[in-house]
Formats: sequence, structure tokens, C-alpha cells
Amino acid sequence: MTGSSGGITVVRGAKVFDGLSFLPGSPDVVLEGGVITAVGPDVGANAETRAGDTSAQVEVIDATGHTLTPGFVDAHVHMLMENAGDLSAILDPFSLQFYRSVHYMRRTLDVGITTVRDAGGADLGLKTAQETGVVAGPRLRISVNLIGQTGGHSDHLLPSGVQVPLFAACPGRPDGVGDGPDELRTLTRRMFRAGADQIKICTTGGVLSPGDDPRHSQLTLEEIRAVVQEAAAHESYVMAHAQGTAGIRNAILGGVRSIEHGIYLDDETIQLMLDHDVFLVPTLVAPLAVLATAATRSMNERVVAKAKGVVEIHRAAVARAIEAGVRIAFGTDTGVGPHGKNLDELALLADAGMSLEAALAAATSVSADLVAPDAGVGRIAEGHRADLVLLDRRLERTADLAGIDQAVVGVFQGGTRVR
Repeated sequence: MTGSSGGITVVRGAKVFDGLSFLPGSPDVVLEGGVITAVGPDVGANAETRAGDTSAQVEVIDATGHTLTPGFVDAHVHMLMENAGDLSAILDPFSLQFYRSVHYMRRTLDVGITTVRDAGGADLGLKTAQETGVVAGPRLRISVNLIGQTGGHSDHLLPSGVQVPLFAACPGRPDGVGDGPDELRTLTRRMFRAGADQIKICTTGGVLSPGDDPRHSQLTLEEIRAVVQEAAAHESYVMAHAQGTAGIRNAILGGVRSIEHGIYLDDETIQLMLDHDVFLVPTLVAPLAVLATAATRSMNERVVAKAKGVVEIHRAAVARAIEAGVRIAFGTDTGVGPHGKNLDELALLADAGMSLEAALAAATSVSADLVAPDAGVGRIAEGHRADLVLLDRRLERTADLAGIDQAVVGVFQGGTRVR
């Protein structure tokens, strides 16, 4: 079965999650010309009749016993690295990261993720390669490189004098380390010049940066506002790596659109997120991925200790944010761990208190609202882009989210079946 955007495809018999809720019964979903043209009982028969009148090709997919969802949207990935924190950054040939990204893109698409927001690393070349069909993978919204202060999460100059950056500066990926509002404004302009869709800043330390503490704030409020103002001038926005409470608060007050990680969120800061309508992208799977990598590879001991120390604090903070009603977007920080395991985050969100529908919405319509509100993704509804995921199980309860990547048997992107 190789549904194509050139004909008509009818998916029949599935339990349909439309991005907001499960639809009653098992409605037909009709794809034509790369978009969804009809959703509802018996609309497939109407499409078949219409096709018969025009001699158009029709493919009918019997999805009885399956679940159909919109293509998943991962709001936080790094397509130019995998299992971050080991010695590969200084031992591998520089260009190897770009060749490997081709496989990372494919693995991501194969688990049903059809759109991603890259939080640093991917350049305009990878985005263009996907858009022009050179590389198969999710559509990319890119940040190019992280922006942060000297000695901060984006600065990986070690006391030894060795530079071990997550994403080394190169043509198409300018360096993002600077200080003061004017310098950060310049760095922001350079990221947009390099093709950034949105800007990523670091307002706290992090787990993977061995020289700082995730609880400590980084960048002043004036520096954050300078970046946010410059992004607004480009009709864009800012996402903030923010783990410590003070740094999260500064990011919100500075005008960012999303908080990435939010490990040390407290109740006051959660209320501030609600007041300012800021998204939280939890990436619960990220510290677990660090620990999994450390079990098989040599890693900096301080990085491993930080990862161990935040797992339960992180989960508890996200649980409080969920209960309070903060908008939660699905994001995984994949690249810290292996690509293609992104959907493990769904079960972690459920474990933190999300219902089945809320977790699926986080990975579809909510993430789409954050990452690509203009792209028509994240919904199964007439007029939306025909990005779909077919699962070989009927999702009924949160326990069904465990191992869900193994249930993906069909992926459509722009109406074309790519798996």
C-alpha cells in the first residue's frame, strides 16, 4: 500500500484521534492532493463514487482494529547528534555528523514524527535537503545553534582549554556565545541570517554542560528581552532552555514562547507560565537517556551525577504543571538519546498525570500550535495537511502508550505513504 498525494486514499475502519479527541465510531478519512478532504461516516464511499466519475485512482486502506492519529510533532530534537556527552564530539571527523543525520531523520519519520523543531545543530542545508526530497525525514523548523553567555550552557570550553561544543561553529552554523544585550542581538541576527525559524537561548545551566549547574540562572533579563525583541522583528519567537527556577522566571518575564525542560519549576513560576500563556516542553526522557548512555559509554562523571539528581525532581515539577493546566507540548530532546525512541515520552507524560487524549494532543495539535501554527499539521480535519500515523492497536487507556513506537505500521506525510 503506497498511498500517493497524486490520487485518492481512503482510510477506513480505524479508531480516529483527530488531534483533540477521539471521534465517535470509526469515521472514514479521505486524502487527496496532499491534504485531508473529508472526515466522517461513509465519506470514503462518496470519494470512491466521485473518483469513478473522473477515472481517478483510489486506494482503500482497511484499518479495522487500528488507531489513526495525526502525524506527531516533536518540539525539541537535535538531528545532528546522538547519545550526546560521550567522546564522539572530539574524536569523529567533523562532517560525519551530517551523514549520520540522514539516518536520524529516517528513524524519526519511521515512528510517525512528521514535523520537528530542531533545538540546535541542524542547519539550513538539512532543512533544504528534506524540503527538496534529497533526504527523507520530518519537516524541520530550525534554531541553527544555541545562544547563551560566556561560561553558560552553550559554552563548552573546558578548564583544560579543550573545546567540546555540542554544535561546533561552522559555515551555516555560527557560534552562539556572547554577553550583553547588544552582542546577543547580533548573535540573534546571525542565526536568522543562517536560516533560523526560531531562536534558542539558554537561561540556566544544564545537565550536559559539565561546567555549570542547572539550578543557576544565566543571561540577564535585559539580554533575554533583547533577543525576544529581535526575534519579534523577524516575526518569530524564542524558546528557552530553562531548568532552574530563577532562570525559568526570567525567561517568562523576558517574553519567551516556550520553556524547555522546566526541571525546577515551583508553584509560583507555574502560575507565571499560565499568566503569560507560555508552553512547557518537558523532555522527561532526556535525563533518562543520559543515564542509559552512561551505562554503555564513558561520560563525564559530573554530567551523570546531575542526570541522576534531576529525574524525580523533574517528574514532580511536570506533574504539578500538568495539574495546574499549563500547555504541555511534546518534546524529547532526542539526540541526547537515540533517534527513533521519541515516543517513549508519551508514557512518561501519562505517568506524570496526563490522560490518554491529553498526551496524544500534546504530541499533535498542541505541539503543532507551538512549532508550526501556519503549517496545517497536528489535526485530522478537512483542509489540514495529510500527515497521519497508523497504529496496529486501538488505543483505549494510558497503558497502551507503552512501547507505542512498535505499534506504528503506517506513516503518511503530505498524503504520501512513507512507511
